[in-house]
Amino acid sequence: MTTSGATGAPVPMEVDCRTVKSRLDRQDDFLLLDCREADEHALVRIAGAELLQMSEIQSRIGELEPQRDRDIVVHCHHGGRSLRVAAWLRQQGFARAQSMAGGIDQWAAEIDPTLTRY
Repeated sequence: MTTSGATGAPVPMEVDCRTVKSRLDRQDDFLLLDCREADEHALVRIAGAELLQMSEIQSRIGELEPQRDRDIVVHCHHGGRSLRVAAWLRQQGFARAQSMAGGIDQWAAEIDPTLTRY
C-alpha cells in the first residue's frame, strides 16, 4: 500500500531500518515515533524516538496534529503494531506515515548490536 504524500511522491507503507538510520544521520525532517508500551521503551529505545504508545494513540492523536504534513516513521518491537498504527494514521489523514519494518529488534540486529534484545 502506498499513498501520495505532500510532494505527490508515493510513500510506501513500510521503510527498512537502514533507511531510517540514514535519515537520522542526515538529520532529515521526520518524526520517529515509538508505539511500544512504556515498559518496553524503558528497557531499550532508539535515540531521538518519541514514545506515543499504541494503547494511547487514539486519545492522544491531537498531539500529532502539528506533524500532519511531515514524514512519520513508526516503530515497535517487530513491526506488527507499527504497521497497524501507520495504517490508522493514514486513515486519519497523516498521508506520510510509515512503519519501520522489523522494529527495534531488526534495528538491534542490523544497526546497533549494543541494544538489548527481548
